[in-house]
Amino acid sequence: MAKQMYPCLWFDDQARAAAEFYCSIFPDSKILSDTGMVVSFELDGKYFIGLNGGDMYHFTEAVSFVIPCADQAEIDHYWSRLTAHDGQESQCGWCKDQFGLSWQVAPAHLGELMSHPTNGQKVIQAMMKMKKIDIATLENASKA
Repeated sequence: MAKQMYPCLWFDDQARAAAEFYCSIFPDSKILSDTGMVVSFELDGKYFIGLNGGDMYHFTEAVSFVIPCADQAEIDHYWSRLTAHDGQESQCGWCKDQFGLSWQVAPAHLGELMSHPTNGQKVIQAMMKMKKIDIATLENASKA
């Protein structure tokens, strides 16, 4: 592995199950190794480690992974898969998976829509009413 920064995700004892779950959702993903305590895996070609560290630490919304989606089909895919199995929907494209890890499922061009010089506030107001992002509604707000 080339020297790079990568996340280490702390799980009670579910690192393998989490890695399998994530690999089933993201393309170009695979489990690389499993020592029992540490599971290394790739999601969409990016390196991750899952650590079976016990129940002393838990995920919070202070850290989340952003998934920039090309279209509504991608948003629907990631949203439905990540919120399945007792995941939780939140607001503005945020959700938690069954392990409590937070994700932001958003259109890749969300920043562009929100920074529209005359209608950016309308886009933000529209997004505030959503759980799962509806790209068409945000694009319409940017043209209103």
